[in-house]
Amino acid sequence: MLNFQPETPNRKKRVIIGLGGGIAAYKVCELVSTLFKTGVEIRVILTQAAQQFITPLTLATLSRHCAYTDDDFWQGSQPRPLHIELGEWADLMVIAPLTAHTLAKLACGMADNLLTNTVLASTCPVLLAPAMNTDMWEQLAVQRNWQHLLTDGRFHGMSTASGLLACDRIGAGRMAEPPEILTYIQSLLHTGGKRDLTGKRVLISAGGTREYIDPVRFIGNPSTGKMGLALAQAALHRGANVTLVHGEATWDAPLGVEAIPVDSAAEMQEVMQSNLPNADVIIMSAAVADVKPKVYSPEKLPKRSLPQSLPLESVPDIVAELAQLKQPHQLLIGFAAQTGDIITPAMAKLQNKQLDMIVANPIDAADSGFGSDYNRAVFLDKHGNKVEIARCSKLQLAHLLWDFVVFFHAESQRRGE
Repeated sequence: MLNFQPETPNRKKRVIIGLGGGIAAYKVCELVSTLFKTGVEIRVILTQAAQQFITPLTLATLSRHCAYTDDDFWQGSQPRPLHIELGEWADLMVIAPLTAHTLAKLACGMADNLLTNTVLASTCPVLLAPAMNTDMWEQLAVQRNWQHLLTDGRFHGMSTASGLLACDRIGAGRMAEPPEILTYIQSLLHTGGKRDLTGKRVLISAGGTREYIDPVRFIGNPSTGKMGLALAQAALHRGANVTLVHGEATWDAPLGVEAIPVDSAAEMQEVMQSNLPNADVIIMSAAVADVKPKVYSPEKLPKRSLPQSLPLESVPDIVAELAQLKQPHQLLIGFAAQTGDIITPAMAKLQNKQLDMIVANPIDAADSGFGSDYNRAVFLDKHGNKVEIARCSKLQLAHLLWDFVVFFHAESQRRGE
């Protein structure tokens, strides 16, 4: 058995949050507060402009540590230069909001305040969440600086959202929301900033399907699609191009992911097959219905007209059909949600449906499976490897699966497959 258990950290992770001068700075309060609750140590740096929008006292209170400003930098009250201490301390730096001014400085390697000096004095990954007026964001000079900065492997850029901005303009330039930034932070703390899926095209199915009896009644299941969402987030953060085919969802797909909503198993089958030829890795994490009503009523049936018995017929076995269509260079991964013994049926599914890998997860374990933010699983592959994953967040499980995929690919190359 391979040792793929999550590593137990020997210390808390350390994150520096740097704030530029923009109205989106108020959102960082939520980010800092939530990040602290996850057990991360936080240091906050405010530029002089950022202090016009939010006070150091607020962020010091939320981070449980003094928030640094340029006054601390220039006074030199530390035994060692403050930017050196902070740069060596950090596992990750986050700059949110990233303004056009700070972006230009970073693109040119300038260092004229505490934040930019700390960036140059560090070697850790840097996550950038830009925020500015649409016209500012779309300026050729700003886009040139943005693209140039992202050629440096240290820097990880979040896409801006579109919507109503504080200037009443509707358009691009809105900073990513705190939950999305938090997820990216958690990804980078797991990977250390590596982009081992760069150039890979990933196709993921998520959530449950619905098989309708009439326009308001259907056969379904409790799947929320959170596991598939986590797989998409983790792949995106590791450099992949991601297409997410999902059933009914209460969440929004991450910025940068192509999301395709579907309803029934037949719709999911059609979309998955049409996107299959362009994919390198396919993950069927969706909870697809096994049966559907033989007869569909296009009008709502009165209660008195509901059938006492409901004739059913099978729906397409999507993962089995994908296995027949996939090419040798493609990797197909299935999921098996089970109660009781999860290994035996997962092994049978792995072999009978000719999958490369399968994830067996219990849906009867406490606080895991359908609807939960946590999961536990056993990874099985066609080479006979078996990896047990203890209860962890679905995002962490997603990263562990991608770690296993990278391992599987390396082992397959070694075998000459």
